[in-house]
Amino acid sequence: MSGPAPGHASGHDQPQQAAVGKDGGMRPFRFLATIADDDDILDLIPLARRAEAMGCHGFVIPDHLMSPAPLLPLAQVAAVTERLRVGTFVLNNSLRHPAVLAQELATLDRLSGGRLDIGIGAGWNKPEYDAIGIPFEPVGVRIKQLTEALAIIKGCFAEGAFSFAGEYYTITDLDGAPAPVQRPHPPFFLGGGGKRFLTLAAREAQVIGLAPRLLGGDVPRLDAPSITAAATEEKIGWIREAAGERFAEIELNAYPTGGPSVVTTEPRIEAQRRVDRIREQTGVELTVEDILESPHSYIGTVKDLIAKFLELRERFGISSFLIDDLDRLAPVVEALAGQ
Repeated sequence: MSGPAPGHASGHDQPQQAAVGKDGGMRPFRFLATIADDDDILDLIPLARRAEAMGCHGFVIPDHLMSPAPLLPLAQVAAVTERLRVGTFVLNNSLRHPAVLAQELATLDRLSGGRLDIGIGAGWNKPEYDAIGIPFEPVGVRIKQLTEALAIIKGCFAEGAFSFAGEYYTITDLDGAPAPVQRPHPPFFLGGGGKRFLTLAAREAQVIGLAPRLLGGDVPRLDAPSITAAATEEKIGWIREAAGERFAEIELNAYPTGGPSVVTTEPRIEAQRRVDRIREQTGVELTVEDILESPHSYIGTVKDLIAKFLELRERFGISSFLIDDLDRLAPVVEALAGQ
Protein backbone atom coordinates (compact mmCIF):
# COMPACT_ATOMS: atom_id res chain seq x y z
CA MET A 1 0.00 0.00 0.00
CA SER A 2 1.55 3.26 -1.04
CA GLY A 3 0.24 6.80 -0.72
CA PRO A 4 -3.10 7.43 0.96
CA ALA A 5 -4.96 4.36 2.13
CA PRO A 6 -7.86 3.30 -0.12
CA GLY A 7 -10.83 5.57 0.40
CA HIS A 8 -8.75 8.34 1.91
CA ALA A 9 -10.80 11.43 2.71
CA SER A 10 -9.02 13.38 0.00
CA GLY A 11 -11.00 11.28 -2.47
CA HIS A 12 -14.31 12.46 -1.02
CA ASP A 13 -16.00 15.82 -1.27
CA GLN A 14 -16.13 16.14 2.51
CA PRO A 15 -15.44 13.90 5.48
CA GLN A 16 -18.73 12.85 7.03
CA GLN A 17 -17.73 13.99 10.49
CA ALA A 18 -14.40 15.23 11.72
CA ALA A 19 -13.53 14.09 15.24
CA VAL A 20 -14.20 17.49 16.75
CA GLY A 21 -15.36 17.91 20.32
CA LYS A 22 -17.59 20.59 21.79
CA ASP A 23 -14.61 22.88 22.28
CA GLY A 24 -13.86 22.78 18.56
CA GLY A 25 -10.56 20.91 18.97
CA MET A 26 -9.67 17.62 17.32
CA ARG A 27 -10.60 14.67 19.53
CA PRO A 28 -7.40 12.83 20.55
CA PHE A 29 -6.72 9.21 19.70
CA ARG A 30 -7.56 6.77 22.46
CA PHE A 31 -6.40 3.18 22.20
CA LEU A 32 -7.88 0.33 24.24
CA ALA A 33 -5.83 -2.73 25.08
CA THR A 34 -7.40 -6.09 25.82
CA ILE A 35 -6.57 -9.66 26.64
CA ALA A 36 -6.47 -12.09 23.72
CA ASP A 37 -8.40 -15.34 23.71
CA ASP A 38 -5.22 -17.36 24.11
CA ASP A 39 -3.67 -15.14 26.80
CA ASP A 40 -3.36 -16.58 30.30
CA ILE A 41 -5.25 -14.47 32.84
CA LEU A 42 -2.16 -14.77 35.05
CA ASP A 43 -0.31 -12.61 32.50
CA LEU A 44 -2.75 -9.78 33.05
CA ILE A 45 -0.53 -7.64 35.29
CA PRO A 46 2.48 -7.31 32.94
CA LEU A 47 0.10 -6.85 30.00
CA ALA A 48 -1.72 -3.98 31.73
CA ARG A 49 1.53 -2.31 32.78
CA ARG A 50 2.83 -2.56 29.22
CA ALA A 51 -0.38 -1.02 27.87
CA GLU A 52 -0.10 1.92 30.26
CA ALA A 53 3.58 2.49 29.46
CA MET A 54 2.79 2.39 25.74
CA GLY A 55 0.23 5.16 26.08
CA CYS A 56 -3.02 3.21 25.88
CA HIS A 57 -6.06 5.02 27.24
CA GLY A 58 -7.78 2.00 28.73
CA PHE A 59 -7.77 -1.73 29.30
CA VAL A 60 -10.95 -3.66 28.52
CA ILE A 61 -12.07 -7.24 29.03
CA PRO A 62 -14.91 -9.01 27.18
CA ASP A 63 -17.83 -10.76 28.86
CA HIS A 64 -18.33 -14.36 27.76
CA LEU A 65 -19.18 -17.44 29.77
CA MET A 66 -16.30 -19.41 28.24
CA SER A 67 -13.63 -16.89 29.38
CA PRO A 68 -12.63 -15.21 32.66
CA ALA A 69 -15.25 -12.92 34.20
CA PRO A 70 -14.36 -9.27 33.55
CA LEU A 71 -14.90 -7.26 36.72
CA LEU A 72 -12.51 -9.05 39.10
CA PRO A 73 -9.55 -8.90 36.68
CA LEU A 74 -10.27 -5.23 35.99
CA ALA A 75 -9.94 -4.50 39.71
CA GLN A 76 -6.48 -6.05 39.52
CA VAL A 77 -5.61 -3.96 36.46
CA ALA A 78 -6.64 -0.82 38.33
CA ALA A 79 -4.55 -1.82 41.34
CA VAL A 80 -1.29 -2.16 39.36
CA THR A 81 -1.67 0.93 37.16
CA GLU A 82 -1.99 4.66 37.79
CA ARG A 83 -3.64 6.27 34.76
CA LEU A 84 -5.02 3.39 32.70
CA ARG A 85 -8.80 3.35 32.59
CA VAL A 86 -10.59 0.03 33.00
CA GLY A 87 -13.69 -1.12 31.20
CA THR A 88 -15.81 -3.91 29.80
CA PHE A 89 -16.08 -4.63 26.08
CA VAL A 90 -18.91 -5.37 26.64
CA LEU A 91 -21.08 -6.73 29.43
CA ASN A 92 -24.01 -8.94 28.38
CA ASN A 93 -27.04 -7.35 30.05
CA SER A 94 -28.89 -10.68 30.07
CA LEU A 95 -26.43 -12.29 32.48
CA ARG A 96 -26.92 -10.00 35.51
CA HIS A 97 -29.66 -8.10 37.27
CA PRO A 98 -28.97 -4.40 36.64
CA ALA A 99 -29.21 -3.40 40.31
CA VAL A 100 -26.63 -6.03 41.29
CA LEU A 101 -24.46 -4.98 38.37
CA ALA A 102 -24.71 -1.32 39.43
CA GLN A 103 -23.39 -2.24 42.88
CA GLU A 104 -20.43 -4.10 41.38
CA LEU A 105 -19.66 -1.33 38.89
CA ALA A 106 -19.80 1.40 41.53
CA THR A 107 -17.48 -0.66 43.71
CA LEU A 108 -15.02 -1.02 40.84
CA ASP A 109 -15.20 2.70 40.10
CA ARG A 110 -14.28 3.43 43.72
CA LEU A 111 -11.48 0.85 43.78
CA SER A 112 -10.02 2.34 40.59
CA GLY A 113 -10.23 5.93 41.82
CA GLY A 114 -12.79 6.87 39.19
CA ARG A 115 -11.24 5.16 36.17
CA LEU A 116 -14.15 2.95 35.09
CA ASP A 117 -15.85 2.95 31.68
CA ILE A 118 -19.03 0.86 31.47
CA GLY A 119 -19.34 -1.10 28.24
CA ILE A 120 -22.68 -2.90 28.04
CA GLY A 121 -24.76 -4.49 25.31
CA ALA A 122 -27.96 -6.41 24.71
CA GLY A 123 -26.27 -9.81 24.23
CA TRP A 124 -25.80 -11.60 20.91
CA ASN A 125 -24.22 -15.04 21.35
CA LYS A 126 -27.14 -17.48 21.35
CA PRO A 127 -25.08 -20.58 22.25
CA GLU A 128 -24.23 -18.98 25.61
CA TYR A 129 -27.91 -18.47 26.35
CA ASP A 130 -28.70 -22.04 25.35
CA ALA A 131 -25.91 -23.42 27.55
CA ILE A 132 -27.40 -21.97 30.75
CA GLY A 133 -31.08 -22.05 29.88
CA ILE A 134 -31.69 -18.33 29.43
CA PRO A 135 -34.24 -17.49 26.71
CA PHE A 136 -32.62 -15.80 23.74
CA GLU A 137 -35.29 -13.20 23.13
CA PRO A 138 -35.73 -11.37 19.82
CA VAL A 139 -33.35 -8.44 19.41
CA GLY A 140 -36.12 -5.91 19.98
CA VAL A 141 -36.91 -7.44 23.38
CA ARG A 142 -33.24 -7.53 24.36
CA ILE A 143 -32.88 -3.85 23.45
CA LYS A 144 -35.95 -3.00 25.56
CA GLN A 145 -34.43 -4.93 28.47
CA LEU A 146 -31.16 -3.06 28.06
CA THR A 147 -33.01 0.26 27.92
CA GLU A 148 -34.62 -0.50 31.28
CA ALA A 149 -31.32 -1.77 32.69
CA LEU A 150 -29.55 1.48 31.80
CA ALA A 151 -32.24 3.47 33.61
CA ILE A 152 -31.85 1.26 36.67
CA ILE A 153 -28.05 1.43 36.72
CA LYS A 154 -28.14 5.22 36.46
CA GLY A 155 -30.86 5.35 39.10
CA CYS A 156 -28.79 3.25 41.48
CA PHE A 157 -25.85 5.60 40.96
CA ALA A 158 -27.95 8.66 41.85
CA GLU A 159 -28.45 9.97 45.37
CA GLY A 160 -31.36 8.77 47.47
CA ALA A 161 -33.88 5.96 47.17
CA PHE A 162 -34.84 4.87 43.67
CA SER A 163 -37.89 3.05 42.32
CA PHE A 164 -38.58 1.75 38.84
CA ALA A 165 -41.56 -0.10 37.37
CA GLY A 166 -40.84 -1.47 33.93
CA GLU A 167 -41.91 -4.35 31.74
CA TYR A 168 -38.88 -6.46 32.69
CA TYR A 169 -37.53 -5.06 35.98
CA THR A 170 -39.03 -3.63 39.16
CA ILE A 171 -37.09 -1.65 41.76
CA THR A 172 -38.71 -0.45 45.01
CA ASP A 173 -37.11 2.21 47.21
CA LEU A 174 -33.54 1.02 46.64
CA ASP A 175 -30.84 3.39 47.86
CA GLY A 176 -27.92 2.03 45.86
CA ALA A 177 -24.52 1.84 47.51
CA PRO A 178 -21.72 2.53 47.14
CA ALA A 179 -21.85 5.64 44.98
CA PRO A 180 -19.37 5.76 42.08
CA VAL A 181 -16.57 8.32 42.20
CA GLN A 182 -17.48 9.66 38.75
CA ARG A 183 -20.65 11.77 38.87
CA PRO A 184 -23.35 11.52 37.82
CA HIS A 185 -22.01 8.20 36.55
CA PRO A 186 -18.99 6.65 34.80
CA PRO A 187 -19.01 6.97 31.00
CA PHE A 188 -21.18 4.43 29.19
CA PHE A 189 -19.87 2.60 26.13
CA LEU A 190 -22.56 1.01 23.96
CA GLY A 191 -21.62 -0.84 20.81
CA GLY A 192 -23.76 -2.27 18.06
CA GLY A 193 -24.44 -2.42 14.35
CA GLY A 194 -28.21 -2.16 13.98
CA LYS A 195 -30.32 0.96 13.80
CA ARG A 196 -32.41 0.21 16.90
CA PHE A 197 -29.37 -0.35 19.07
CA LEU A 198 -27.43 2.62 17.73
CA THR A 199 -30.47 4.85 18.28
CA LEU A 200 -30.47 3.81 21.94
CA ALA A 201 -26.70 4.34 22.14
CA ALA A 202 -27.07 7.82 20.64
CA ARG A 203 -29.36 8.77 23.53
CA GLU A 204 -27.53 7.08 26.38
CA ALA A 205 -23.81 6.58 25.67
CA GLN A 206 -20.72 8.73 25.90
CA VAL A 207 -18.80 6.35 23.63
CA ILE A 208 -20.38 4.33 20.81
CA GLY A 209 -18.74 1.29 19.30
CA LEU A 210 -19.42 0.86 15.59
CA ALA A 211 -19.86 -2.89 15.42
CA PRO A 212 -20.63 -5.13 12.46
CA ARG A 213 -24.17 -6.47 12.29
CA LEU A 214 -24.80 -10.14 12.98
CA LEU A 215 -27.29 -12.35 11.22
CA GLY A 216 -29.67 -14.42 13.33
CA GLY A 217 -29.77 -18.16 13.72
CA ASP A 218 -28.46 -20.78 16.10
CA VAL A 219 -24.89 -19.69 15.32
CA PRO A 220 -24.44 -15.91 14.83
CA ARG A 221 -22.88 -15.02 11.47
CA LEU A 222 -21.24 -11.83 10.28
CA ASP A 223 -23.28 -9.63 7.97
CA ALA A 224 -20.23 -9.06 5.78
CA PRO A 225 -21.29 -5.82 4.05
CA SER A 226 -21.70 -4.20 7.48
CA ILE A 227 -17.92 -3.94 7.88
CA THR A 228 -17.56 -1.67 4.85
CA ALA A 229 -17.00 2.07 4.80
CA ALA A 230 -20.43 2.63 3.25
CA ALA A 231 -22.11 0.75 6.10
CA THR A 232 -20.13 2.81 8.60
CA GLU A 233 -21.38 6.02 7.02
CA GLU A 234 -24.93 4.72 7.36
CA LYS A 235 -24.44 3.83 11.04
CA ILE A 236 -23.00 7.23 11.86
CA GLY A 237 -25.97 8.81 10.11
CA TRP A 238 -28.33 6.91 12.39
CA ILE A 239 -26.37 8.07 15.43
CA ARG A 240 -26.29 11.67 14.27
CA GLU A 241 -30.05 11.69 13.67
CA ALA A 242 -30.89 10.18 17.06
CA ALA A 243 -28.32 12.13 19.08
CA GLY A 244 -29.23 15.58 17.81
CA GLU A 245 -27.26 18.30 19.54
CA ARG A 246 -25.32 15.87 21.71
CA PHE A 247 -23.68 14.22 18.67
CA ALA A 248 -20.58 16.38 19.17
CA GLU A 249 -20.19 14.95 22.70
CA ILE A 250 -20.09 11.33 21.50
CA GLU A 251 -16.81 9.52 20.95
CA LEU A 252 -16.82 6.86 18.21
CA ASN A 253 -14.96 3.56 18.51
CA ALA A 254 -14.03 0.81 16.04
CA TYR A 255 -12.34 -2.56 16.48
CA PRO A 256 -10.86 -5.25 14.22
CA THR A 257 -13.33 -7.75 12.76
CA GLY A 258 -12.93 -10.60 10.31
CA GLY A 259 -9.32 -11.20 11.26
CA PRO A 260 -6.52 -9.81 13.43
CA SER A 261 -4.47 -6.72 12.75
CA VAL A 262 -1.59 -7.59 10.42
CA VAL A 263 1.64 -5.66 9.93
CA THR A 264 2.87 -6.52 6.43
CA THR A 265 4.46 -5.02 3.34
CA GLU A 266 1.94 -6.97 1.21
CA PRO A 267 -1.45 -5.71 2.41
CA ARG A 268 -3.35 -6.66 -0.74
CA ILE A 269 -2.30 -10.29 -0.41
CA GLU A 270 -3.54 -10.44 3.17
CA ALA A 271 -6.71 -8.57 2.22
CA GLN A 272 -7.41 -11.09 -0.54
CA ARG A 273 -7.09 -13.92 1.99
CA ARG A 274 -9.70 -12.17 4.07
CA VAL A 275 -11.98 -11.70 1.06
CA ASP A 276 -11.71 -15.43 0.33
CA ARG A 277 -12.42 -16.38 3.93
CA ILE A 278 -15.48 -14.12 4.14
CA ARG A 279 -16.80 -15.59 0.89
CA GLU A 280 -16.38 -19.13 2.24
CA GLN A 281 -18.06 -18.27 5.55
CA THR A 282 -20.90 -16.03 4.35
CA GLY A 283 -21.22 -16.38 0.59
CA VAL A 284 -20.71 -12.62 0.23
CA GLU A 285 -18.14 -11.31 -2.25
CA LEU A 286 -16.30 -8.26 -0.94
CA THR A 287 -13.35 -6.67 -2.71
CA VAL A 288 -9.79 -6.12 -1.59
CA GLU A 289 -10.58 -2.39 -1.52
CA ASP A 290 -13.57 -3.06 0.76
CA ILE A 291 -11.25 -4.76 3.24
CA LEU A 292 -8.45 -2.19 3.11
CA GLU A 293 -10.93 0.69 3.44
CA SER A 294 -12.98 -0.90 6.23
CA PRO A 295 -12.86 0.77 9.68
CA HIS A 296 -12.67 -2.79 11.06
CA SER A 297 -9.61 -3.97 9.14
CA TYR A 298 -6.04 -2.95 10.02
CA ILE A 299 -3.58 -4.35 7.48
CA GLY A 300 -0.34 -2.79 6.20
CA THR A 301 3.01 -1.42 7.27
CA VAL A 302 3.30 0.66 10.43
CA LYS A 303 3.30 3.76 8.24
CA ASP A 304 0.18 2.53 6.45
CA LEU A 305 -1.63 1.88 9.71
CA ILE A 306 -0.78 5.29 11.12
CA ALA A 307 -2.21 6.80 7.94
CA LYS A 308 -5.27 4.54 8.22
CA PHE A 309 -6.13 5.68 11.74
CA LEU A 310 -5.62 9.33 10.77
CA GLU A 311 -7.94 8.78 7.81
CA LEU A 312 -10.63 7.12 9.90
CA ARG A 313 -10.60 10.02 12.32
CA GLU A 314 -10.77 12.58 9.53
CA ARG A 315 -13.40 10.85 7.43
CA PHE A 316 -15.68 9.30 10.06
CA GLY A 317 -14.76 10.96 13.34
CA ILE A 318 -13.57 7.66 14.82
CA SER A 319 -10.91 8.38 17.44
CA SER A 320 -11.14 5.35 19.75
CA PHE A 321 -9.75 1.97 18.67
CA LEU A 322 -9.48 -1.44 20.27
CA ILE A 323 -5.99 -2.85 19.79
CA ASP A 324 -5.87 -6.64 19.47
CA ASP A 325 -2.08 -7.06 19.61
CA LEU A 326 0.00 -4.69 21.73
CA ASP A 327 3.35 -5.96 20.48
CA ARG A 328 2.44 -5.78 16.80
CA LEU A 329 0.84 -2.33 16.98
CA ALA A 330 3.08 -0.72 19.62
CA PRO A 331 4.73 1.70 17.12
CA VAL A 332 1.31 2.84 15.93
CA VAL A 333 -0.01 3.44 19.43
CA GLU A 334 3.14 5.22 20.52
CA ALA A 335 2.97 7.49 17.47
CA LEU A 336 -0.68 8.48 17.82
CA ALA A 337 -1.87 8.03 21.43
CA GLY A 338 -3.21 11.30 22.78
CA GLN A 339 -2.50 13.18 19.55
